[in-house]
Amino acid sequence: MVVIVEYRIDRRSGVPAFQQIVQQTKQALRLGVLVPGDRLPTAKEVAETSTVNPNTTLKAYRELEREGLVEPRPGQGTFVRRTLGRPETGTDSPLYAELVAWMSKAAGAGLEQEDVAALVASAMEKQYAAGTTAATGSTTTGSTGATTTRSTGE
Repeated sequence: MVVIVEYRIDRRSGVPAFQQIVQQTKQALRLGVLVPGDRLPTAKEVAETSTVNPNTTLKAYRELEREGLVEPRPGQGTFVRRTLGRPETGTDSPLYAELVAWMSKAAGAGLEQEDVAALVASAMEKQYAAGTTAATGSTTTGSTGATTTRSTGE
């Protein structure tokens, strides 16, 4: 299976580009967008689509490799080794559907993306700051920041 990942680099965020690639890859792994065996784009491909230096991508991939999430295969590319996802965090989960419905309500109420992000951040801080994760049963998930396309051909 071929997965095309396109990283979205926000140069105004203050977060180094390599770290954004690491974060977006981890989010894709949590959401089940990337699964073991998937090939990540080459450093050259990322450079062409995201205008980052190929060494930046290689640095991100080395970090992911150190964490045991990906593995380089000489002459073939970098492949996902293990996932971070759980069934309840996938984009096909009931929790995700509830979150999408909530986002739709928020947009319908006139909230802008920044307003929603602030609300979600506040709720996450409240929920997880006390070290509780199951007390209210609430879970949030967000965009990977990366665009992905999955196809069965090569």
